[in-house]
Amino acid sequence: MFSRSVLRSFTSDLRLTAPSSIASPFTQRACLHQTALLRTSQQQPQSSTSTSPDSPLSATPRAQSSIPETQTGLKGFSSTQTQDTPQIRNDIPIEKQPLPPTFTSPIEVSKTLMEQLPHLAGQKPHYVVAELHARPFLLTEGDHVRLPFLMPKVKTGDILRFNRASAVGSRDFTLKGSPHVDERLFECRVRVIGVESEPLRIKEKTKRRQRHTKTAKSKHRYTIMRVMDVKVKSPEELLKEGAVVVEDKGDSPQVETRS
Repeated sequence: MFSRSVLRSFTSDLRLTAPSSIASPFTQRACLHQTALLRTSQQQPQSSTSTSPDSPLSATPRAQSSIPETQTGLKGFSSTQTQDTPQIRNDIPIEKQPLPPTFTSPIEVSKTLMEQLPHLAGQKPHYVVAELHARPFLLTEGDHVRLPFLMPKVKTGDILRFNRASAVGSRDFTLKGSPHVDERLFECRVRVIGVESEPLRIKEKTKRRQRHTKTAKSKHRYTIMRVMDVKVKSPEELLKEGAVVVEDKGDSPQVETRS
């Protein structure tokens, strides 16, 4: 049996040693955490001093020495090209300008046609029977044309050229094509004025022996144009463009005189 004094001394020793034994894992963790931070802080200056000055690790020298990559979509494009792009007219962008026709061979004109063209070109005003989507339109300068449909990809102010015509003429002379007149012999230019829409139409559709009635609504739109110029080229203009005078053939176009 232990005495009370021995028990008191034993319990006092336990009380003194218990906090140190309980707090030991926390102190070890704190020490491990601090040692990890100390190791990283000590390794950083050593790594920076160990590297040579010839190969710096900063991002600035790499950005200066690197070559910028060119985008594939803008390859060969520069700001000077946009400034040097020729503008035919200031009020119309370059992509809206009428494109000149391209042909592989010059136009061949018979001798009789060259002799009759001055009579047709000198008598104004001219008319043209232009075809658009297989529909003939009799046009003269100053006419307003209402197409029976809405022309796609066309905006107000665009200038269009009708290059397919079955006949070109004046008051006393007519030049007919077989089936069409060569577009290098005449010019017909129109300007898009706007779009016109018809009143709303409502149609009721019913079926026999059914109580339900369907309504169909329609409101069509049409393109409005104004004819700016109808011109027949003179023999001098054709020769300047490189026309070749050939002998008469059976199918060569001729200018007919109206009786």
